Amino acid sequence: MQKIILIGYMGVGKTTVAQILAEKLNWEWVDLDKIIESKAQLSIPQIFEKYGEIYFRKLEHELFKEAVQSERQLIISTGGGTPCYANNHLLLNGKGIESIYLKASIGAIFDRLKTAKNNRPLIANQTDEELKEFIAKNLFDRSYFYIQATHKVEIDDKSPATVANEILERLH
Repeated sequence: MQKIILIGYMGVGKTTVAQILAEKLNWEWVDLDKIIESKAQLSIPQIFEKYGEIYFRKLEHELFKEAVQSERQLIISTGGGTPCYANNHLLLNGKGIESIYLKASIGAIFDRLKTAKNNRPLIANQTDEELKEFIAKNLFDRSYFYIQATHKVEIDDKSPATVANEILERLH
């Protein structure tokens, strides 16, 4: 196993769980959004504002493919939409790749996102009711891509450390 890829909706803890896994396994980890920001020399909201979502998704695909195909042992935390565009879901399985879908309920996601809306361009200007509807619709639209992952871990009411331990149990 050379790659562990964490996927799931925004706010489910992909980055935090990746950091914990990296520490426990003594592996390198990367946050795909941070790689994108570094390459573009702009924040994700700035990329969306300046160039739009299509440009962002193309850059995301290139950099995700690069990370998956690198020779390094790597834990990759993706953006919530990563598996849903540019056939990225086809990169979730293969030799040496374990992908994990961090699955959360609409309520759990809403609770996590309602206070962090301003940092997330896709939901920044939504009311609570609009946000709940947006999450529900998005989860429905994205579920096909999320279930392509090798493993599914339910995260509601669990700490990131508990989620990381569950992932490690499944991988060994």
